[in-house]
Amino acid sequence: MSDQDFILVDEEDTEKNIENRAENNVENSTRSSAEDSSGKDGGKEVSAEEKSRDEVIASDKKEDDKDEYEKICFICHRPESVTGKMIDLPNNITVCPDCMQKSFDAMTSGAVDLNRLMNTPGVQFLNMSDLENMQPRQQKIKKKKEKPKEYHQLDIRKIPAPHKIKAELDEYVVGQEYAKKAMSVAVYNHYKRVAAGTADDIEIEKSNMLMIGPTGSGKTYLVKTLARLLDVPLAITDATSLTEAGYIGDDIESVVSKLLAAADNDVEKAEQGIIFIDEIDKIAKKQNSNQRDVSGESVQQGMLKLLEGSDVEVPVGANSKNAMVPLTTVNTKNILFICAGAFPDLEEIIRERLKKKTSMGFNSELKDKYDNDEDILSKVTVEDLRKFGMIPEFLGRLPIIFTLKSLDKDMLVKILKEPKNAILKQYQKLLALDEVRLDFNDGALEAIAEKAMKKDTGARALRAIIEEFMLDIMYEIPKDDSIGEVEITREYIEGTGGPVIRLRGQEVPMLG
Repeated sequence: MSDQDFILVDEEDTEKNIENRAENNVENSTRSSAEDSSGKDGGKEVSAEEKSRDEVIASDKKEDDKDEYEKICFICHRPESVTGKMIDLPNNITVCPDCMQKSFDAMTSGAVDLNRLMNTPGVQFLNMSDLENMQPRQQKIKKKKEKPKEYHQLDIRKIPAPHKIKAELDEYVVGQEYAKKAMSVAVYNHYKRVAAGTADDIEIEKSNMLMIGPTGSGKTYLVKTLARLLDVPLAITDATSLTEAGYIGDDIESVVSKLLAAADNDVEKAEQGIIFIDEIDKIAKKQNSNQRDVSGESVQQGMLKLLEGSDVEVPVGANSKNAMVPLTTVNTKNILFICAGAFPDLEEIIRERLKKKTSMGFNSELKDKYDNDEDILSKVTVEDLRKFGMIPEFLGRLPIIFTLKSLDKDMLVKILKEPKNAILKQYQKLLALDEVRLDFNDGALEAIAEKAMKKDTGARALRAIIEEFMLDIMYEIPKDDSIGEVEITREYIEGTGGPVIRLRGQEVPMLG
């Protein structure tokens, strides 16, 4: 009889099978002893060996079954993959840390005196050995098989060239030619640096970026598009929530923990990602303040080690170091940092610097020359940013500084219709699902752009304006199946008329 004759299907059936096999072994040994007295002792020895082998196999199978299935909390019935490591109690009872902590809290802070309760007649406490019989049969949950970790290797030959990166950005982002060119070159050089490593004595510096531009000019959209094209993990965070260590708010290391979460807790993949810190102008040094600056200059100083490259301990699966989760070490040496901010009132600092030039003589400049200059941000210098409140050590670790232009009327019209996922294309697809064609004539696009210019919030105003005028159309069209085409006109946007609605079969034929 070999080991393969014993196949265990269930834990309950195992015990029955072992008992039946033991009885069969006793019968076989008795039968063999009656037939041949000389082999009596040998038959007993064979039966004992097989019985011991059965017990070993059964115990091994039970251990394998325990390893295959997850432990379940006796109180809340959650599996170990959700609650964390279980606490083992006698009689095969497991309790999760949350339920155990709640039990301790109830015992320590409760109003009931357990010592007096135990002496109360008629009160009988539950015995732990009784819990095993009281526990209902639960559905077993198999453990998830862990997938082998796939390491993300960068191949220097597969890194797209700057002109290819810019061409991809052109399909999604309208205008901002200089910003797209500067970003493409910086990203290309950065990932060449990561792929090359330190093969020789020449070590390439990091090319962290600082984007300056008015609200709604496309700073965040540029970075989101870039990360999607490069297929690298991206963490987008806000500098307004960062505070000095020890104060209420997010620690500076939380930006790295967000990137680790975006990389599915893969440290090696996260170390090649991009961290985008928006609203970086909100951590500028406070000019006149008697209070401790916990969210200004101190945050800039704390970020210096991240920007340059250092080993940072961050929690896995949480944004706070106080959480009871394991910590892991992430090296920020190859992480690309992109900072962006609107920097309000920076234009006045630039104008003040430019107006200090002499206003007398043949080479003089008029004092009001820069008052109406819409592209004044492009003349920014590091000195202007220092005067705004950024410390020089912080600016020194952001070597690439470029600005984005504010959007004019023509750019807003292009944003409406040209990008791959333009707002108009989204609404046309929504109505196409109802088999209705949607068109915006040129007058309507110009009227929408003019309204957006008055709001002075950049491209963000476009969506709000279109939502307002499309509300009634999106509500009424599903009522009538005979509607085949809707054309939005300038009169409808300006409130002096309505949209042009054509029924099915009345569409204007397309000229070939």
